[in-house]
Amino acid sequence: MKLYQVPNKTWIRIKNDDDAMAPPGARLVKAREEVFFDHLDGMYSFCKDKEGNVVHIPGWQEVEIIDLPYSVLP
Repeated sequence: MKLYQVPNKTWIRIKNDDDAMAPPGARLVKAREEVFFDHLDGMYSFCKDKEGNVVHIPGWQEVEIIDLPYSVLP
């Protein structure tokens, strides 16, 4: 499914084997990395990785929903 179809405040995983795209200067999310999707902010999203770092994934990225508790975030 595309990221724009995922409900806000959901844990996701990049579905394809390629790294996710990111805006200039932002950290790339690795393929199969698990991140917490907070919300979309224009073309890109506001997400956090498991270390609490902000990452931005494009809304058209193929992802899958995973079942992790919200409390996993630091």
